[in-house]
This record gives sequence, structure tokens and C-alpha cells, in this order.
Amino acid sequence: MATINLKEANVPIRESRLGSITGFNGTAKELVECSHSGKLKECSRKFSQCMGCNAGQAFCQLSMIKDVAIVNHAPVGCSGDFFGFNFTYRVEQVKRNLPPAIGRYFSTCIEEKDTVFGAVKKLEDTVREAYKRVNPSAIFVTTSCASGIIGEDIESVVELLSDELKIPVVSCSCEGFRSRIWTTGFDAAYHSVLRKIVKSPTKKTNKVNIPNFWGSHIFDDLLRRLGYEAQYIMPFASIKELEHISEAAATIHICPSLSTYMGAGLEQVYGVPEVKAPPAYGIEGTDRWLREVGKVLDRQEEIEKIIKEEHEKILPQVEKYKEKFKGKKAYVTAGAAHGHAIIALLRELGLEVQGAAIFHHDPLYDNKDVKSDALAQDVEIYGDIKNYHVCNKQAYELVNALNRIKPDLMVARHDGMTLWGTKLGIPALLVGDEQFGFGYQGVLNYASRIEEALDAIEFVTNLSKHSTMPYTKWWLDQEPGAFLGGKKRCQD
Repeated sequence: MATINLKEANVPIRESRLGSITGFNGTAKELVECSHSGKLKECSRKFSQCMGCNAGQAFCQLSMIKDVAIVNHAPVGCSGDFFGFNFTYRVEQVKRNLPPAIGRYFSTCIEEKDTVFGAVKKLEDTVREAYKRVNPSAIFVTTSCASGIIGEDIESVVELLSDELKIPVVSCSCEGFRSRIWTTGFDAAYHSVLRKIVKSPTKKTNKVNIPNFWGSHIFDDLLRRLGYEAQYIMPFASIKELEHISEAAATIHICPSLSTYMGAGLEQVYGVPEVKAPPAYGIEGTDRWLREVGKVLDRQEEIEKIIKEEHEKILPQVEKYKEKFKGKKAYVTAGAAHGHAIIALLRELGLEVQGAAIFHHDPLYDNKDVKSDALAQDVEIYGDIKNYHVCNKQAYELVNALNRIKPDLMVARHDGMTLWGTKLGIPALLVGDEQFGFGYQGVLNYASRIEEALDAIEFVTNLSKHSTMPYTKWWLDQEPGAFLGGKKRCQD
């Protein structure tokens, strides 16, 4: 049953659309069983230390499109992360040999008086000023808690300005309080592009859509060998390129948490096939993913040759690393799909994953296909994971779990998490490029970095002796899920 409705201005949040949660404390197998039976229950925290913002995730995708301007309809404080996105935008241009350009980001600077009298005039003026200054191919208007609370009629404004400026002016509803699932912001960005930018196909091409952050272009060689061309979206794509993604041969995910909505939307609305197998992490996971790609692109014979070649090259090296890592215990903290990917990589290399703190959990993605469930695949291939914790970056829960489990290694995907392992004397590994561990070579990439991290044990041990911890002994003696509202995990 289709879940994508492009007639609506706002994307439904993940809690209602997918049944996603941010609180769970149990085992991975229990979570998979609850998810697939339709009985998964959100465990509400009695105390929360922090929360991710939908607007940041929407901005992450929209701000990297090459020829657009972003107008953030918000107080100026919400523009505090502009510099970070601009830094990434500049650095990644150099890597791609693109002409240097700065990010085109504007704020309407909503003030206290605007929350009483409205800020529609400010929004109109800011959009016109953005158009005058940078002459973009499109303008996206991102919302905020402030604009949402006062009920600004943004849709009417963008329609008026689209007619006036003769370019797409598109709203993106990503108020921070809309959803406790931070990845709803990605969905909001993709919904905006699908609604107002993507055009109906007039032909079919040999391009394969790859919704992406700004990682390395690792798909080029594989797809070229199969007779296809990689098309990375949305960062560093142009509006003209995005207009024609409906003509692609398929959509491949590097991270389904990021792009579940885009993949399902392109398939349901425009008939672009979505590769539904979990992304290629670990040897067997890569085998399954490649076979699904071969099936979708009608290249099964060539895929089997690739699998055979890669096994002969990679497996002997993997066995050597398994021997080195034998008996080592690991703990993972990351976003949902990528966290499941890291678990597969570690277990492929012979490490025992003793627990995980994963930022949220989607029982199913927008394609509603259980085949896409990477956690279920991990459990099927490698077995259960104890101490599996769904935790939306709550540092106090992470520290409690690490202190209790005392792993030999902590692996994280996001900044600001590894310091807690180091404070406890646990070697910690942060890998920012989501594509670093992808495919067969990705297993070896991770193995090399893990080896380096484990070799730093003496340094980390000494550093921990001079570190302080903000959490009391009382808290560290509690169960990690003490504030999760009891142990009941499934609906009756």
C-alpha cells in the first residue's frame, strides 16, 4: 500500500508513518520480533538530556544542493549551524574539483514581537533578497519551532513567490518539535524535492540514484562495470539533475535511515525500482546486496563473477584479522541503519558485539518490505545481541552501559560520542564517512582502523586516569534503562 502522498505539504512524521521509536532496552532479537509482529511500544523517558532536531537533518540535505538558496524562517539562533554546513560544503567542493562557492543560507531572524504580530512580511522580504543576491535555481524555505508555534501560513507565501520569481520556492516543514525522531527531517527534505522539483519522466536513462550525505564516490566502478552510471543525490547535485531523477534505472541506499522516503517515493510515484536489500556491510551482507542489485538491474551473471573475484581477494585477509581480534568485545553507538551496518562489520571480523546504543528504530521502512530490515538480517546471520538499547544520544544512558559492559572497543558514527569511551579507558573509534565500511573492501578498511584503535590502549588508559565523569556513582549503579518507564517492550 502506497505511503507517499505528494499532495500534502507536510510529510507525516515517522512515529505515525512507520511506528518508529526512540526508547528500548532489551535484546536485538526481542526488538525484531516486536517490530515484525506490529507490537512495538515506545518507552518514554522520565528524563532526557538532549534531543536531535529535524531542521538540522533537513538542512543537511537541502543546503548542499549546488544552485539553491535556503531561507530559514526562524530566530537567528537557529542559524548557528550555518557555518558548519558551509564548512562541509566548501571542503567537499575541493574533493570533487568543483568551482569554489559559499553556502547560500539566509535567516528571517524572527524576534519576540514577530511571535505576536506575525513574520510573513519578513519571510517574503528575505526570499526576495535571497533571489536578488544569489539568483538561485530554486529557494527552499525551512521552518522552525517559532514559525510553527505562531502558525505562519508558509505554503501561501511560497506559492505567491514562486509565481512572482518564476522559480520553485518550496516549503520544507521541519519544526524541531514535530517529531522526536530526528530523521524525520530527512523525510521532510525529500518530500519537498519530490513535490516541487522532480518532474515526470520523459525517458529512461542508465543512471542509478544514490541518496547520499557527502561520502566518497564508491559506486562508480561497480556501476560502470554493470553498464550504469552513478548519480549521487542530493548534496552536490543541481536542480536540473534533481528534476530528472525520476528517469533513473534504480535507487540504491547507502543508509536507509537517510533515504527510505526518497526511495519509496520514486518507486511508488514514478516507477523507479528501489534496491530493498540492506546496504552492503559485511561479507554475507554484501553478497545479498549485490545479488539484489543484479536482479533489479538485470545483471545477475556479472554480479556472480564479481562476488567470486572479491571473495578470492578478500576472504584470506579477513581470516587473518579474525585471528587478531579473537576474544575482543565491542560496543556500537550510531544512527539506526548505519549502527546495524557497523554491527555486521564487527561481527564479520570476529569481534563480539556486547551491546549497542542506536539512536532510533524504524520497525519497517516506507517500502514496507521486511527484506530491508538490516537489524533482522544481522540477527539472522550472526545471532542475537544482548544489551541492545535504542537511545537518542542520551549520554547518561550510554555511559551507564559502557561502565557496566566494559568492552575492549567502542565504535561510533557521530561526533561527541567517543569521548565517553575514552573517559572510561575504552579505546574508541569514530568513522565519519558512511561509505568507509561499504562492500568487501569496507570490511578491510574497518579492520585496519580497529587494529589502530586497539593499539592505543595504553594511551587511553592513561588519559582516563586524568579525566572526570559528570555522572554520580548512584546513577552508574542503576540499570541503563532505569528512566525508560519500565521493562514492558511490546503492546498487549
